[in-house]
Amino acid sequence: MILENNNTKPDLKISHVVIMTIGCFIFILLRLIYLQVLEADLFCQLSTNNFTRLNTMQSPRGNITDIHGNLLATNRPVKNIIWHGSGLRNLSNEQLQIITKVSEIIGIECSSDLIKKIQCAERQERDLLLFEDIDFKTLSKIEELFSTNKNIAITSDFKRFYPHDKLACHIIGYLGTMNISKIGKMGLERLFEDALKGKQGLKKSTVNSLGKKINDTEIEKTINGETIVTTIDLELQQFGENSFPEQYSGSMTVMDPKTGAIKVLLSRPNFDPTIFLEPIPESEWNNLLENKPFINRALNACYPPASIFKLVTVATGLELGFITCESRFRCNGHIIFGDRRYHCHNHNGHGPLTIRQAMAQSCNILFYKLAQLISIDVLASYAKKFGLGHKTGIIFPENDGLVPNTEWKYATKGERWWTGETLSTSIGQSYLLATPIQITRMISGLFEGFLVQPRILEIEPVIKTALNIKPETINFLKDSMRHVVKEGTGIRVSNIADLTIYAKTGTAQTCSLQKENQTKTDLEHAWFVGSFSYKNEEPLTIVILVENAGSTRVAISTAKKFFNQYRQLMAKKTN
Repeated sequence: MILENNNTKPDLKISHVVIMTIGCFIFILLRLIYLQVLEADLFCQLSTNNFTRLNTMQSPRGNITDIHGNLLATNRPVKNIIWHGSGLRNLSNEQLQIITKVSEIIGIECSSDLIKKIQCAERQERDLLLFEDIDFKTLSKIEELFSTNKNIAITSDFKRFYPHDKLACHIIGYLGTMNISKIGKMGLERLFEDALKGKQGLKKSTVNSLGKKINDTEIEKTINGETIVTTIDLELQQFGENSFPEQYSGSMTVMDPKTGAIKVLLSRPNFDPTIFLEPIPESEWNNLLENKPFINRALNACYPPASIFKLVTVATGLELGFITCESRFRCNGHIIFGDRRYHCHNHNGHGPLTIRQAMAQSCNILFYKLAQLISIDVLASYAKKFGLGHKTGIIFPENDGLVPNTEWKYATKGERWWTGETLSTSIGQSYLLATPIQITRMISGLFEGFLVQPRILEIEPVIKTALNIKPETINFLKDSMRHVVKEGTGIRVSNIADLTIYAKTGTAQTCSLQKENQTKTDLEHAWFVGSFSYKNEEPLTIVILVENAGSTRVAISTAKKFFNQYRQLMAKKTN
């Protein structure tokens, strides 16, 4: 029995070994199943990654054109110099001489950092961008010396190009860098980033164990960006840019009053979009910020409309029956309201005037008298009929402006509205503010009988809103604007042949009348607004705002320069 028990011990050990062996085989089998079946896709991808590289291919950015197809923003081809690594562990003396020579031709120092980067690319047999956007003369020298060199390669790329520099920069916008890519940061470049950038392509490269490229396969084709067609007329925009005085800030807009198509939109000071394609030195950036060139003054800057608002005040008086087209009054140079004198700009007085003459001479007294009959809430309601106090609907960000009333005054200032403030509002001062694009829409409405939404894209629909002002009132306002040119404050533009011009001028206060020793920033802003047409051609609306001009002379002079250029262009086209 003892021998029998001893024999069972080896059998038990063998059983344990067998079980452990089977268990190990089962574990290995399950592990193999897990790796070969369940994780097959992962390891297949890892294996593929060892010899393939996926590279994106940039698509050419879409063009921005004017209404006639003239390029406002496009791409230009650029040539870059590439170092093509050949797999050597160290750069040879010959290669170092080549690098030195290429740097000398380009005019850049051959630094130790550049040598290190090339050394790394050489070992890994990969391409390294040495120099980009090489000019033709330099490129020709390099082609002549290194056309057969295995390390030096020349590649082509695209770079954003603005052929007219600063022209219409607030409409076009500019590109900025984000994660090494260029994206729109302002204007149309930003609003239509997705459409302009197109779709990137995808290229698969096969490499060997040392990283050397064997072949390329295109997986996805690049799709070029779309072309954006604007309503801007390049020739008219150039006329505007040439006419507006360089030393002043301000804006000019020219719009088709029937369709809302913006033909000219400029804002000063302006900027060159090209400068943002490369890093900007801090000093240059600080100078830019000091001049505030990125404010689109036509859409985002608010100004007192000054005498331009007298069109609204007279319309209100006519609509409510406080005056008629034949009414007369006398200007003695001022009126007394309360304990204060409210002056006309002609302190000696204009004498007896009709309503039409008061508009032509921009006499303040008529409007002071109307302001004592019309409440601020009623005047504000008519101002809003003309599109003031709210956005025009243009695709760009814009300011609402401000049309004050009793409710606004109490909510903002915590006090009641005073009639004396209505007197100031009646001539376009007080708290009243408007953007040049709002004034453009308002003047267009006077000549067409409806408010039209300003358009900057050719494909935008024409959207109109009823003006709800009597036709006889509109006709009187237009006739008054014609007399402004014939015998009033706009007479300096009356002698331009073949042009029919309607106008209204204005000077907007920027400080208290009692302020002495005025600086330039205390001078009045100048307005010139109106409608003009060449012979039987369709009319256009023009609005010019010159900041701190001191008088309307600068704005009128700007308008006259523009009209003369426009007349010459139209005469050439019609002959």
